[in-house]
Amino acid sequence: MSTLVSLHTPQASTPTIYTEGPLPVRPATLRDIPGLLTLINSFAAKGIMLPRTEFELAENIRDFVVIEGGGRLVACCALHIYSPVAAEIRSLAVDPGWQTHGLGRKMVDVLEADAREFGLISLFAFTYVEGFFRKMGYETVERGELPLKAWKDCLRCPKFQACDEIAMRKRLE
Repeated sequence: MSTLVSLHTPQASTPTIYTEGPLPVRPATLRDIPGLLTLINSFAAKGIMLPRTEFELAENIRDFVVIEGGGRLVACCALHIYSPVAAEIRSLAVDPGWQTHGLGRKMVDVLEADAREFGLISLFAFTYVEGFFRKMGYETVERGELPLKAWKDCLRCPKFQACDEIAMRKRLE
């Protein structure tokens, strides 16, 4: 039986928010920034994720959850709120040696629980891994349906004029 506790509710008694299995999901801390930089920017170097700076990670550290394995950070994901009704699941990264173990699903489950606690109506993601998000209940949508993302983050993306990511959304209602 898994235990799912929101990061942002008064009943959260420990920093561990998802305790199923041997690798718990926990909120990121400022001490995690070097590991986050390594993990996220390794995928960015392959052109499959936006790079992040130390400043950006520090500024948004409360958006992130992480998983440690083997004494190091092996997975991360963020819930970035764009409006009172919508947020993005972003910076989802799992070390290649730890993929296919359900770590991505665990983190997204936790962040979706937080989104519901906040009263959000929908979540969206831009991804190359459509199948993963489809299994999580997301549907493919036109990029134009998500204008907040396009005007905030996409403008600085090197692929802005020829984006090949898939826009996906999940209604929480």
